[in-house]
Amino acid sequence: MAVVDVLSEHEIINIFRQRLVLLSNMPVPFGDDVSAVSISDGEVAVLKTDMLVAKTDVPVKMSLYDAARKAIVMNVSDFASKGVQPTAALVALGLPRNLASKKAVLEIVDGLNAAAREYGAYIIGGDTGETSDLIISVSLYGTANKSALMLRNGARAGDILAVTGLFGKSSAGLRLLLDENCVFSSKTRLVLENAVFKPVARLAEGLALSKSGCVSSSMDSSDGLAWSVYGLMQMSGVGFTVDMVPIAAEAVEFAEQNGLTAESLALYGGEEYELVLTVPPQKWETAKKTVEAVGNNLIAIGKATEQQEITLQINGKKRRIEPCGYEHFTAKV
Repeated sequence: MAVVDVLSEHEIINIFRQRLVLLSNMPVPFGDDVSAVSISDGEVAVLKTDMLVAKTDVPVKMSLYDAARKAIVMNVSDFASKGVQPTAALVALGLPRNLASKKAVLEIVDGLNAAAREYGAYIIGGDTGETSDLIISVSLYGTANKSALMLRNGARAGDILAVTGLFGKSSAGLRLLLDENCVFSSKTRLVLENAVFKPVARLAEGLALSKSGCVSSSMDSSDGLAWSVYGLMQMSGVGFTVDMVPIAAEAVEFAEQNGLTAESLALYGGEEYELVLTVPPQKWETAKKTVEAVGNNLIAIGKATEQQEITLQINGKKRRIEPCGYEHFTAKV
């Protein structure tokens, strides 16, 4: 039997980028969090599609309602990173026969509808069919002014690297769900499980930051903090020095109790759905107040550098941050 050379997710995307005939004058570069086409002077239609598959995206004990809600959140998070309000969604639903019951379908529809309305969008149609695994593919649509989009490619040396939240809870929560031998307190368990089952997209923050005009580059962190910083580096042509890893207290506690490294949980986990962005120093205070005005905090974690590498520099020690995180076809499921 021939051995199949399995490509990584990013390698597959690169093949598409190299082989496709690309639309000229694309408002958003191929490979950013969303895609877009011009519809009038200065206005663009913003599009995003993301697919939830039960085998890789739905952990044990997650309800169908929460899985359906997550399928919407995954897409909204990418809109949030560009500062775009979603308007409508199409949903392609693949159902195995054991889930083609009224009870299961009602749960899925209610989860989809609740999440769409939570972020101001409506589900306007889609498709359904029989599949071997649960698949919920969402395509999101919205409009925006091209000049207000927060793309990945605008960071400059000296810009402040920042995030909209703390990391590590989702990674710790997934470990907790998969390993029955994990040690945890009941309070910590609830926080970590909620991070997995009930993710939140930072849409209010993204919309406010877009209006402020303070952000030079931005992307969502669903593939992990380290991957996201590398994404900004690749698109902007700068490097980064990280001087603070934003680790959630619950992740620190979980790591200490289970012989793990909290720093690794925060850097190399995934599905946090925070925004990772850069801000010119002179606009930092305005950006910080903008996020505080919508009920959250903007946390500075480092700075952009001219040299294209990503390093962690804490307590006088400097080391390279590896380009790792969740990636389809390389992750163990």
